[in-house]
Amino acid sequence: MTDLRRALCTLLAIAAVAPLPAGAGPQRDAEDQRPSLSLRATPPVGFAPLRVRLSVDVRGGADDHADFYCPSIEWEWGDGTSSQSSSDCEPYVAGKSTIQRRWSAEHVFPQEGGYRVVFRIKQKTRQIAAANATVQVRSGLRGEGE
Repeated sequence: MTDLRRALCTLLAIAAVAPLPAGAGPQRDAEDQRPSLSLRATPPVGFAPLRVRLSVDVRGGADDHADFYCPSIEWEWGDGTSSQSSSDCEPYVAGKSTIQRRWSAEHVFPQEGGYRVVFRIKQKTRQIAAANATVQVRSGLRGEGE
């Protein structure tokens, strides 16, 4: 074996067993990732008037992700109406403050049609994240023959 090849093999062996620096590796990468939103409508299809429960889950990212801490939220129902809310929170402290991971709401769609519901997380006027779901409302049979 040549000296160059031996040196290369030694370096590769050292690299293979050397520990990763603190804060490096797959776990740290997952913590640095931006959380994402998942919006679900239950039921997604039904007859008018349709009462729908919508739930949003925040997936991934660190529990203290600054952009997701104490946001204002906005529901755009797709029927020309919307709802907003915000909270009064303690000042953000990295490593200590925790983000909310779930929101839910109910909405009644009185008429048939297809509706695109949008959920937004905002910091002041800046949109941080959004998710959407589709609700399909069919004409109701209530009242016929009654």
